[in-house]
Amino acid sequence: MNSKKKFICLEAAMATIVMILLFIMVKEQMGKQSYKISVILQDSDSSQWSALRYGLKMAAKDSGTEVFFASIGNELTVDEQINIIKYEIDNGADAIIVQPVSDINTEVELKKLEKKVPVMLVESTASKDRNASILPTTEADNYAMGRSLAEEILKDYNGNIQGKKLGIITDNSSSEAITNRIRGFKDILENTDAKICWTIFGSSGKSGKSFLKNKPSVDLVIALDNASLVNAAEDSALNKLHGALVYGIGHSTEAVYYLDTGDIECLVVPDEFNIGYKSLTEVVESLEYYFYKMKDMTLYYTILRNEELFSEKNQEIIFTMSQM
Repeated sequence: MNSKKKFICLEAAMATIVMILLFIMVKEQMGKQSYKISVILQDSDSSQWSALRYGLKMAAKDSGTEVFFASIGNELTVDEQINIIKYEIDNGADAIIVQPVSDINTEVELKKLEKKVPVMLVESTASKDRNASILPTTEADNYAMGRSLAEEILKDYNGNIQGKKLGIITDNSSSEAITNRIRGFKDILENTDAKICWTIFGSSGKSGKSFLKNKPSVDLVIALDNASLVNAAEDSALNKLHGALVYGIGHSTEAVYYLDTGDIECLVVPDEFNIGYKSLTEVVESLEYYFYKMKDMTLYYTILRNEELFSEKNQEIIFTMSQM
């Protein structure tokens, strides 16, 4: 009798598994659906996101998917960002691509929302520790970009920057991206005897007159995000940096313009087009295949110099930045 009951239970379990598999197979074979994916970027209308937005649009076109950009200002709180995401989900978003606000609670809140729809992070992890992140992220190799920027400076000075004074400006001290850029930069300069005289955080959106006011003169200004780099270049163009040279990480046409005019010495450009393209492609995969688990993607970057700015190999990079 017990054997018969076990057999019936086993048969029922197998039938349930078969039904679930059939449901998944039918769903996947119904053809590619037109999903709605909402994208949430901080300061979303800024030209610095042109390449990323273009990559998202091209991926949406290739996959037959709709992509929508929420119009968002700068300096969101966690609650504000979460409320925007909830609004997008309530209005039919099948998945979310978001540049997370840097806060200790962000990852927890986003993980809750991931139970409803797939969530892909871009530009930075929500966790300050890249290795501890529990959500898939598509971003540039931020640590490597920081190292490369320092290496380019050393090249310009034949490896000797002893006694040089540096100032660092960046938008956000708490994001994983900026933390790793700073770490990579400092690791290269550790044994050079160069001196970092000051570091300014939160320079985005502020005029050059204010963010360098009362700061000691330096030989080099290092800008680790696009907004800070453009601000520093504007100051350089107006002769407000007392002769300091500007090096930085950026991805906008404004940054390229200032590299062309000589107000930026070296520009490290993350691959924003592919950050957009691959993040959306990964999200579509997770929507179409039930058991697909989205993965982290770390993308490369390009180093631009004035003398080779308009070379054939750099034309595609500049083109993606100029798309609206």
